[in-house]
Amino acid sequence: MSGDDRGVATAWTASIVAVLICAAAFTFWIGAAATTRHRTEAAADLAALAAASHAADGPGAACDRARQVAVRMAVTLLTCRWERGDALVEVRSEPSGRPAVTGRAEARARAGPVSRPP
Repeated sequence: MSGDDRGVATAWTASIVAVLICAAAFTFWIGAAATTRHRTEAAADLAALAAASHAADGPGAACDRARQVAVRMAVTLLTCRWERGDALVEVRSEPSGRPAVTGRAEARARAGPVSRPP
């Protein structure tokens, strides 16, 4: 029986490095997904607020303003509709980068018309 254990440290080091790389990749993936989700939710909120602030111009003009905000925020406006004076919008962000690790994110927001104080 030989007690030759040359190369064991190399094998352990390679294993530890592989585990650390996998952990870093997973952390990056989770961070990218969270960032995409937050950005999409912010875009939905801003689009709904834009539509609500232009409610006096009519639903068409208000939804057009929401669409402009969505384009500037790099998301797609899926729906813009009105319910009891509130603007309801739904947006989607498409994956970016190569490879697109996070997939699509969708968000909805609701905002009422802006009322001016007397």
